[in-house]
Amino acid sequence: MLKTPFYSFHKDHGAKFVDFAGWEMPIMYRSIHEEHHQVRNAGGLFDVSHMGRIKITGRNARKFIERVVTRYITDMAENTCRYSLICNERGGVMDDILVYRFAEHWMLVVNASNREKILAHLNASIGDLSVKIEDQTTSTAMVALQGPKVMEHIGNFSKEVPTLKRYTFCQKNLLILKMVISRTGYTGEDGVEVILPAGMASMALKLLVKEKPAADGQLSVTQPCGLGARDTLRMEAGMPLYGHELSEEIDPITAGLQFAVALNKDELEQGEKFIGQDALKKIAAEGPKQKIVGLKLDGKRTARQGMAVTTADGTQIGQVTSGCLSPTLNYPIAMALINSDLSAVGTKLLVTLGSTPTEAEVVKLPFYKAAK
Repeated sequence: MLKTPFYSFHKDHGAKFVDFAGWEMPIMYRSIHEEHHQVRNAGGLFDVSHMGRIKITGRNARKFIERVVTRYITDMAENTCRYSLICNERGGVMDDILVYRFAEHWMLVVNASNREKILAHLNASIGDLSVKIEDQTTSTAMVALQGPKVMEHIGNFSKEVPTLKRYTFCQKNLLILKMVISRTGYTGEDGVEVILPAGMASMALKLLVKEKPAADGQLSVTQPCGLGARDTLRMEAGMPLYGHELSEEIDPITAGLQFAVALNKDELEQGEKFIGQDALKKIAAEGPKQKIVGLKLDGKRTARQGMAVTTADGTQIGQVTSGCLSPTLNYPIAMALINSDLSAVGTKLLVTLGSTPTEAEVVKLPFYKAAK
């Protein structure tokens, strides 16, 4: 099983581990509930080194990326990031990714569970283009600092980073530590994600992590948090997770991600028809048969992936894709893939929890939005 460069840190801090896509990763340190509130109220540190980092160079790098991602990227400025998707020919989502534009190269950050699949897909899609694809996942490390007090904390050692706009990044040299710092994240909170050489991981932690308790009993903004809290945080923020709201059987239009799809990309300046574009044009023109929606459930029981969503008469119209008891809102929430004609906000439905149906209402996503 693969281990990230921060594995010793996790062990020293009492992490409970799980196998996640072949990586031994911390699911939690204290409790999911406590770590969730830590991020919502102050800040938390997540090891996300298991995510794939793929460097793309070569004379045709830009053209190649236009071919394989759904978003138009030619107009990206240097030092910016853009959320996008990689689709198959049918329009199904192979992965959702972040595209980074550097001065001399590009980088794709992909999900850990899809890294090998995406690498194979990229290599198979080169054709006659002059492109070099380099998997930098194991030679680099990646952490996310997320929470409302994170930027103030980072301001203690960098004046530039707190001035970054969302979906931009900078490259910093602190002593001998070289880092790429982007104002991105997956929790619904403000914060950054940091990419650095794997060999510099321990030095980075000494810089980022405040081991002593904060003064006046306040929460430290650098407490380590596990994948359990990362999942409940992203659910509250209505963010999709591959294998739940996204898959090769679920297209971006159905998933509510049309903003990340340029259906006219081949008509734009230096644009290139992307893989799956024709299929997605057809889905968009006809309208998706199903949609991803948010559900607020009665009671305190948690909906799980695969549970049936029905009408009052018991007719199944879809199924739950993700669910949890929201630590912030203190009631059960879920995302579900259901028939489009019953997806309007306010629609009353049932979720089958075991043998007992529970009342649920379609609500607007996200469930939670951080104060600005």
